[in-house]
Amino acid sequence: MALNHLGMNVMLHTIEVAGIIAFASSGFIEARRKRMDVVGVFTVAFITAFGGGTLRDLLLDRRPLFWVEHQEYPILIFVMALIAIPVLRHLRHAVAENAIVFADALGLGLFSVNGASLASEAEMPMFVCAMMGVITGIFGGVLRDVICNEIPLVFRRSNLYATCAFAGCWVYLLLNQLHVMEIVALLFGTATTFLLRMLAVRFDWKLPA
Repeated sequence: MALNHLGMNVMLHTIEVAGIIAFASSGFIEARRKRMDVVGVFTVAFITAFGGGTLRDLLLDRRPLFWVEHQEYPILIFVMALIAIPVLRHLRHAVAENAIVFADALGLGLFSVNGASLASEAEMPMFVCAMMGVITGIFGGVLRDVICNEIPLVFRRSNLYATCAFAGCWVYLLLNQLHVMEIVALLFGTATTFLLRMLAVRFDWKLPA
């Protein structure tokens, strides 16, 4: 039992780190588009990477906050910001647009399923777990867009976004209820969110007005 719990923690930690890197990357690219300096780049990346997880921890009453407990997370963002600035200077606009969509979709999938998993671990009802996953996945991007003076993507009538996270969370939760291996459920939930988001962008899928 202890080994299973340890393995679960390692998986969630790995997914969390991957989600942080993905969302921070989208923050770097957005800050670059706004021609921010190093402080702006770091701040936007920090808020994008940690906004959703912070709100999740507050709602689940988890202390300390995940990025306070793991100080290596903000240190990672700081180092990435220093590396990203010279690299992003040479990034063409079209490449940047595609990169931010990809990084944001990946971060959305990773963080959404991670949030649903932590809510499930806290023995929340399934619908609450799904909503907690959506909040975890979208809130960092909402804060990023607000800081960058944009209407948050999730609030525009644009390609499916929060809906993709909601679907991915339910795939994870249903597989979990069927006692599928945790890592498989996590990967399928993440992949569902990511693929739905990329397909929505590719084929212009939208919810009806």
